[in-house]
Amino acid sequence: MNFLQRCAAAAVACLLATSAIAQPITVADVKYEESNSVSGSSLQLNGAGVRYKAVFKVYTAGLYLEKKAATPAEIMALKGPKRMSITMLREIDSTELGKLFSRGMEDNMDRAAFSKLIPGVLRMSQIFSDHKKLQAGDQFTIDWIPGTGTVITVKGKPQGEPFKEPEFFNALLGIWLGNSPADWKLKDALLGKPA
Repeated sequence: MNFLQRCAAAAVACLLATSAIAQPITVADVKYEESNSVSGSSLQLNGAGVRYKAVFKVYTAGLYLEKKAATPAEIMALKGPKRMSITMLREIDSTELGKLFSRGMEDNMDRAAFSKLIPGVLRMSQIFSDHKKLQAGDQFTIDWIPGTGTVITVKGKPQGEPFKEPEFFNALLGIWLGNSPADWKLKDALLGKPA
């Protein structure tokens, strides 16, 4: 093999490796792209997994960050945009989902910190109540945008004013990444740990 053939072979190998890296990850038939754009910033998929309730698959979740992070503390310390992308796998009463999220936040915070967020928690619960039901395939995102706040988007539409406090987004992340997460396997998956 001459020099040009070796260079061509190396270029093809690089292209193949790059295209393999850029492939979406599929979780329970839901595709999560390797990167996502939030407020003009390119974020990369940190991990994705399934939320189980007993034996039932409820939703998939993917966490996007400015750079990979392996622990909740590293994730909370990142200053840039963040996104939690959730796709429903079954129909669920939206009011019930809002209550579960509120309980998940409360379970992962001390009482004083949670009490400061109650107005935001009530507003978030109302956002989900307004939607009545989420069907299999419905998607919502929870974005942290520095300088703007937490933006909840349901079925492609931003819901109301952003939640300004950074603590609110971190409390939401606590549902999945806290010391009492909704699903331990999903926590590991979001942290990029192999199953």
